[in-house]
Amino acid sequence: MGQRATTPRSEAPPEPQGVIVPKLVYDFAEGNKDMKELLGGKGANLAEMTNLGLPVPPGFTISAEACRAYLATGSVPSDLADEIDHHVDVLQQKMGKKLGQADDPLLVSVRSGAAVSMPGMMETVLNVGLNDDSVNGLAHHSGNPRFAWDAYRRLIQMFGKTVLDMDGDVFEDAIEAAKEAKGTRNDLDLDADDLKRLVETFKQAVHEHTGREFPQDPRTQMDLAIEAVFGSWNSERAILYRRQERIPTDLGTAVNICSMVFGNLGMDSGTGVAFTRDPSSGQPGVYGDYLQNAQGEDVVAGIRNTVPLADLEQIDKTSYDDLMAIMAKLEGHYRDLCDIEFTVERGKLWMLQTRVGKRTAAAAFRIATSLIDEGVIDTDEALKRVKGAQLAQLMFPRFDADADTDLITKAIGASPGAASGTIVFTSAAAVEAADRGEKVILVRRETNPDDLHGMIAAQGILTSRGGKTSHAAVVARGMGKTCVCGAEELDVNVAQGTIKVNGTVIEAGETISIDGTTGEVFRGEVPVVASPVVQYFEGSLAPDQGDELVAAVHRLITHADEVRRLGVRTNADTADDAARARRFGAEGIGLCRTEHMFLGERREAVERLILADNDGDRDAALTELEPLQRGDFLELLAAMDGQPVTIRLIDPPLHEFLPSMEDLAVKVALARERGEDPGHDAALLAAVERLHEENPMLGLRGVRLGLVIPGLFAMQVRAIASAAVELKQQGKDPQPEIMIPLVGAVQELHLARDEVERVIAELGVEWDIPIGTMIELPRAAVIADQIAEAADFFSFGTNDLTQTTWGFSRDDVEGAFFSRYLEKGIFAVSPFESIDREGVGALVRTGVDRGRATKPDLKLGICGEHGGDPDSIHFFHDAGLDYVSCSPFRIPVARLEAGRASLA
Repeated sequence: MGQRATTPRSEAPPEPQGVIVPKLVYDFAEGNKDMKELLGGKGANLAEMTNLGLPVPPGFTISAEACRAYLATGSVPSDLADEIDHHVDVLQQKMGKKLGQADDPLLVSVRSGAAVSMPGMMETVLNVGLNDDSVNGLAHHSGNPRFAWDAYRRLIQMFGKTVLDMDGDVFEDAIEAAKEAKGTRNDLDLDADDLKRLVETFKQAVHEHTGREFPQDPRTQMDLAIEAVFGSWNSERAILYRRQERIPTDLGTAVNICSMVFGNLGMDSGTGVAFTRDPSSGQPGVYGDYLQNAQGEDVVAGIRNTVPLADLEQIDKTSYDDLMAIMAKLEGHYRDLCDIEFTVERGKLWMLQTRVGKRTAAAAFRIATSLIDEGVIDTDEALKRVKGAQLAQLMFPRFDADADTDLITKAIGASPGAASGTIVFTSAAAVEAADRGEKVILVRRETNPDDLHGMIAAQGILTSRGGKTSHAAVVARGMGKTCVCGAEELDVNVAQGTIKVNGTVIEAGETISIDGTTGEVFRGEVPVVASPVVQYFEGSLAPDQGDELVAAVHRLITHADEVRRLGVRTNADTADDAARARRFGAEGIGLCRTEHMFLGERREAVERLILADNDGDRDAALTELEPLQRGDFLELLAAMDGQPVTIRLIDPPLHEFLPSMEDLAVKVALARERGEDPGHDAALLAAVERLHEENPMLGLRGVRLGLVIPGLFAMQVRAIASAAVELKQQGKDPQPEIMIPLVGAVQELHLARDEVERVIAELGVEWDIPIGTMIELPRAAVIADQIAEAADFFSFGTNDLTQTTWGFSRDDVEGAFFSRYLEKGIFAVSPFESIDREGVGALVRTGVDRGRATKPDLKLGICGEHGGDPDSIHFFHDAGLDYVSCSPFRIPVARLEAGRASLA
C-alpha cells in the first residue's frame, strides 16, 4: 500500500452511483461468530464478544475477501486503503488518541485470522504506531520508560522478522548478548537503558538487512504489516500446516487491527491463555497459563515459563473473578470448550480472542459426553463433535505402568500419547531421520512455527520451556502428536547436542520415551500395552469397568451405530482377522482376498499349476489346492457365522506366486556355469519369462485369469460352496458371496457367472449364493447399467479404480513424486489415502446411478483402503452405498464416521 498521509476523515468513502462495491473492512461491532469465512475465526469471535458486551479493545477486521484478491493479483484491492482510512479515523475517535501522535500515541496490533484455526502459522505484529518520537511520549504518559522501550523493541523485532523477512536469530542473539552483559538470564532484568540500546541495535540490523531505515510513519508500518499477513497465507509453514490438517488452500486470511492493551506495564499487568476445561483431559476446572509483565506472544512462544492460571487469584483477585465470570459466559454461549486469550493492563481485564478450543482426542470424547449430562447439547450434537481420527488416536498403545523405567524428569503433559525415539535437536535432523525410517523425539527449548516440519516428522516433542498453551502444546494437540512441555530441569543445549539433567548428560542419538498424559520423561525405550479403548472393543473391558473415557467412547459409538445408515464390514483373509473384526463391530466381510491363501507352503502347488502344460497336470494341481482352500473357507465362514462374507476369486497376475525373474536367472546361470542341470529352476524361469508383462497390473489378472485358465475359478467356487454346505449341515448359517474381480465388459461377467452357477448347482446348494463383481475400472463404472444385469452386487475397488483413473502405478508413484505433488498443491492429500471426489468419486457416483437404474435394489459397497478413511466414508454415505469395508483396526473409526455422516 505504500506510505500514506493520515489526514482525518469523518465519513466513509462514497460508493459510485449504480455500482455495488463489496465491503472489505468491518468494525468489530458489525460481525458475529457465524461470519468466519469472511472475517476469519479471530475476527468473527472478536465481533461476537464485542456484541456480548465483553471488554474487547476497539478495532476492525479486514476481510478474507481482500486477502483472496491480494493473492490473486499480487496487490491489495484499490478501495482497501480508503476503507482502512475511515476505520482508523473511527478508532482514533473512540480511543481519543491518534496513530503517531507524540504524547500517548494510539498503538495497534496487526494479526492474522483464518476461518480455520492455524495457530502460529501466520503473522502478527504488535505495537504498530511506535516510532522514535512517540516512544518518548509513551514513556512519559505511562510513567514507565522500560515498558515503552520494551514495546518499541518488540515492534522492530516482529516487524523485521515478519515484514522484512529477517532471520529471527539476529534479534534473539542481540537479546541474549544484552542479558549476558547484564549478568542475567531473565529478560525482565533488562532496564530501560538496556532496552533503548537494544532498539538501536535492532534498527541498525534492519538497515543492514534492507538498506533502509526502520519506517517511522505509522500508516506505512500498518500497510506493510497487513500485506505481510496476507502474504503469510502462502508461507511454507502455513502451506505445510494446511496440508497436514487438510485445510482448503483458497480460504485466505482476514487481518484484525486491534487497539493495543498492554500486559507489560509492570507486575500489576500481564497476559494469559485460559481454557474453560482442560484441553488435555476434558475435566472442568481452572486451566491455563498466566505471565506477569508480558505481552501475549511471550506466553505462546514459551520463552518464559508461566504460572498456572489459578495463581492469578492471588496475584489479582478482581481480574481473576472477572475472568471466571467471562469464561462461564463464553462456554455457555458457545456450548463448548473455549480457548481464551486475555491481557490485564494495570488491573483491567481485556479479552483479546476466543475460539472453540483445540483438544486432545480423550478430551473431545469426555467433553462431548459431559455436555450431554449437563443438558447443554444432545447426543446427536455430541457425536458430531468427535472424529474418527480422534478415536484412532485413543486406540494407540500406551506405556506399561508395570515396566522398569528410568525417570529423567516430570513436566507438563501437553498432548497425550506414548512416544519413544532417538533424540534430535533440530527440525532438519528430525526430517532427515524420519526419511531414513527412524523414530525420533524432537527436543527444543521451545518450538516456533518454523519447527513444523520437524514436529510432523517426530514421534513426539519435548520442550524445556512453555506450558499447555505454548506453541508446541497447541500444535501438537491439533496434530495428535505426543508432547511434554516445560521440563525446566532439562538444560537443552542445541549447539552441543546435549541435555543436562541432575548432573547427567544425554546426547543426540540416545533413546528417550515421553508420556504426554503424565508429563514423564524416561531414558531408554519403555514397553507399551494396549489402550483401554482397544480392550473395550476387544471385549476384555466392559464399559463400566474402564475409566470415564471408555464410558464416553461406548456412549458415542453406540449412538453412532443407532443412527448410521452405512453398514461396516471388514477386509479379512483369515479366521483370526475375522474374529477380531467381529469383536470390533464388523457386520460381515466385504473383501476376502483368496490369493493370500496361495502363499507359504502352498506355493509349490501353485507353481505346479503354472507349469502345467496339459490338462492332466493342471487338474492335478487344482485338485491339490482345492481341499486347502476349502479348509480356509470353513474357518472363515464359521468365524463370521450369520454374517455375509464376500469372497473375491483370485485377482493378481500369476507371476506374483513365482520367484523373481532376476533371482531365477542368476540361479540358472550359476548352475550351468558349474556344469549342473538347473532342472526345476530352468522350468520356473521359462514360465516367468512366458508370463512376463511390462505392466502386469493391466494384464492377465482377475476375471481374465478365470476365463483363460480352465478350472481355476471352478476350483475356488467348489471350495467355497462345499465349505458352506458342510457348515449348513452343522446347523450354522454361512453367508458366502462370490465376487468376480476386474470386470470391464458385461460379457466377461456373464461367462464367469455361468461357470460359478454351474459349480454351485453341481454341489446341490439349495440356497442363493449372491454373485457380484468389483467396479475397479473406469469402463466398468461407465457401463455399470449393463454390468448390473449380471450382478447381484457391486463392490467398488477404489485402490485399482484410483490407479486406472489417474494412470498411476501406486507402488511406483508414491515414492517417486507424490511428495512434490503435495508440496505444489496438486494434491491436498494422496488420492490413495482419501477418495478423489472430483475424478474417482465421480466414477463411483456414475457406477451407483447406472447400476441402480438397472437394479434399484442392487447392493453396493466399497472394499478399497478408502473404506476406513473418515472423509471418504462421508462421501460414500452421500453417494448412496450400502456399506464400507476396511481393515479390522479401522472398524470402530468407520462405525463412528458412518454415524456422523448420517447427521451431517
